[in-house]
Order: sequence, then C-alpha cells, then structure tokens
Amino acid sequence: MLTIVRIHNELLGTYGDRGNADVLAFRAHLNGIGTEVIDVAFREKLPETGDIYLMGGAEDAAQSLSLMALKEAGSLSRAVEHGATLLAICAGFQIIGESFTNGQGDVIAGLGLLEITTTPGKSRFVGDIKVASSILDCEFTGFENHGGATEIGSSVQPFGKVLVGHGNGYSQLDGAISGNVYGTYLHGPLLARNPEFADHLLSQVTNTEMKYSDDLANEYARWRRKVTK
Repeated sequence: MLTIVRIHNELLGTYGDRGNADVLAFRAHLNGIGTEVIDVAFREKLPETGDIYLMGGAEDAAQSLSLMALKEAGSLSRAVEHGATLLAICAGFQIIGESFTNGQGDVIAGLGLLEITTTPGKSRFVGDIKVASSILDCEFTGFENHGGATEIGSSVQPFGKVLVGHGNGYSQLDGAISGNVYGTYLHGPLLARNPEFADHLLSQVTNTEMKYSDDLANEYARWRRKVTK
C-alpha cells in the first residue's frame, strides 16, 4: 500500500495539480498496487510516513502561507530525508528552493530541498510548454503560468530542456531534480499529460517496473466510477 500525500490543496490547488495524485493512484492500480491518497490541509499535521508527496501551484499569498506552515512543522523536510519522493509544481517548486522573491519584493527563504533561487522575471511566463526530459527518453508537455525566473545550482539537474515555452525563465531549462526531489513549472496536470513520468515515480518508490494497459481509457473510466461511488 502506497501513501500519496497531497499538501495544502486549498492553497496550492490553483491550477488543478491535485490531479497528479489521482493519476498516481490509477497507474498504481493498473499494476496491482494499492494506494491511499491523504489530503493534508494548511492547519493539519503533515505525516512523515508518506511515500510520495505532492505540491501544486498557487498565488503569492497562498504560497507564503503554505511555506510558513511547512517551515514550522518541518515534517516534509524530514520525510524527504528519510527517502520519500517529492513532486513540486510551480509555486511548490519555488517553496522547496533556497529562496524566492514575493510580490512585494521581499526575499523569502524556502525549505532548501533544492539548490534553486527564484527572482521576478521581466514579464510573466504563460502558455504551452514542452520539454525534453533529462531522465526519460521522451518529451513532456504542460502549461505554465508564473512570474518567477529560477536559477539552478550545481547540485541539481534540470527537469528538462525547454523546446517550447519558457520553463525556468531565460536558460532554456525547466525545473530541477535532486535524488528523490522533483520540481517543475509544468501544470496539466503534469502526470495526466505525461503518464510515463507517473510510472517513473511509482517505479522509483516501489522498485517495480510499471506496465501499461492496452485499453487505458476504458479502464480509467471504470476505475473512476468505482472509487467515486
């Protein structure tokens, strides 16, 4: 049984990134792996025993509230240190970095889980995005909508090389990866548009190769009806 933890969806759920948990649960189901999806609200205690943690996008005020709660608890940092996988999108990506600059021009210290810094861009980065994955032999697509430009340090590798769009800003790179921590600007939700990456995360956590379904659309529909009754 895998535990998937969706962090502060009421704050970090602006762009539908909550769907990443649904895709992980479905892909795991296709391979006979049971899952539990736990939604942890802003004022609730974050468990440290999850297998995969997910963070989504948000506006500035919500981003700051989420970061404040995560700093006070320290649970997410400890879970990652103990081997849990973390996928952070957009505002979540910025939160887990070294620092980001908010809308008032203040530099805010992040969780320090990735060696990245984010500063205001010259203009907003909005539109479709395609990147060549740095870890899989495929391309990922998504949608980006952010004002921050992110620089990555030498201890991380990019999530991918930007083919269409902006990604981190001006470097033709998107996101950052360090071990079991992944950050990117791709909404979509990311895993719904790129199930290969969902399978990669599941394989990493379970040490089991994921297999594809021949009739994915119909099987997904049946599974959704079952779990929503």
